[in-house]
Amino acid sequence: MNFKKSIFLFLVLIVGIAHSQAQGKKYKVHTVAFYNVENLFDTINQANYDEEYLPQNGWTSKKYFKKINNLARVIAEIGTNDQQKESPTILGVSEVENKGVLEDLVRNSQIAGKEYGIVHFESPDKRGIDVGFLYQKKHFKPTSYINVPLYIYQDQLDTSKKEEKEEGEVEKVNVNFDATSKRVYTRDQLLVTGLLDGEEVHFIVNHWPSRSGGEKRSSPYREAAGRLNRKIMDSLFKINPNSKIITMGDLNDGAYNKSVKEGIGAKLKKEQVKKGGIYNPFEQMAKDGHASLFYRDSGDIFDQIMVSEPYVNGNFSGWQYWKAGIYNKQFMIQTSGQYKGYPLRNSSSEPGFSDHFPVYIYLIKEVK
Repeated sequence: MNFKKSIFLFLVLIVGIAHSQAQGKKYKVHTVAFYNVENLFDTINQANYDEEYLPQNGWTSKKYFKKINNLARVIAEIGTNDQQKESPTILGVSEVENKGVLEDLVRNSQIAGKEYGIVHFESPDKRGIDVGFLYQKKHFKPTSYINVPLYIYQDQLDTSKKEEKEEGEVEKVNVNFDATSKRVYTRDQLLVTGLLDGEEVHFIVNHWPSRSGGEKRSSPYREAAGRLNRKIMDSLFKINPNSKIITMGDLNDGAYNKSVKEGIGAKLKKEQVKKGGIYNPFEQMAKDGHASLFYRDSGDIFDQIMVSEPYVNGNFSGWQYWKAGIYNKQFMIQTSGQYKGYPLRNSSSEPGFSDHFPVYIYLIKEVK
């Protein structure tokens, strides 16, 4: 037997052994997801701007519960495939009116068996929409949770941006603006810490200020949200430099915007992430042409989930980031008309799903 053939057979043997060992390993997977559920309002008149979603304006109990049923169908299936059969273990949500709508949602028969717990705080947003956090009680045990307010004021806009208007822009009334204090009220950032099958993890749920008034004029508000998000993470890293943090939400910005790239400091590639750093898998997905929504007829990914450095260091003894996705099955998509291919969104006249597709990541851990 010649030398080259001996080397070839040796390599085949080594690869075969490695493959058999890998095949013998067992892994556990959890899905972590985020879903902007678009105007999940009940039919009860509240002290907010909910008039569009009241019975006198066509938003009936029948339509409300159809919307609930639609959302529950999606939640039951997010991230499921031939290998992964389970609904999300963790689900961050935005655009919910109150805790009551979340209670109605988790009671729906399609997901009631998952026994989702709820963490929710009322935000100062004057439309009355908040963020929330759902978790499967059998896998996740909250140990603490807090809502962190975002304080932003009109004078945070620099002079040039106060006067700036984008081409074709139509000014909108910002119901969250207080003319007396000059404060722009928006959603709090929700921090939840707990044990995921015994391992401490931290989740931040976000819904950053909208692009009302134009992307450029409103950008400083989202930049402030990014800085607050980073401040929360840095406070956790100060306690434990190896903190496992997942920040998720509808950021109303893409992965390439200043609020994400500089505010959070999110990185495109895993190898760029240093101690205290954050990896954003949705930046590459956006570069590849994927979208979680359509803004001004252009697809983008405003819904993102990012993970801290310990999730990408390759040590499978603890929970690790595996891969990410956008859940956009055919039944959730508009099939005809001007908005063909867009998310099949909700309105007060016809309950659909949402104007956003949910996003998700898988966490994986070797089972000894």
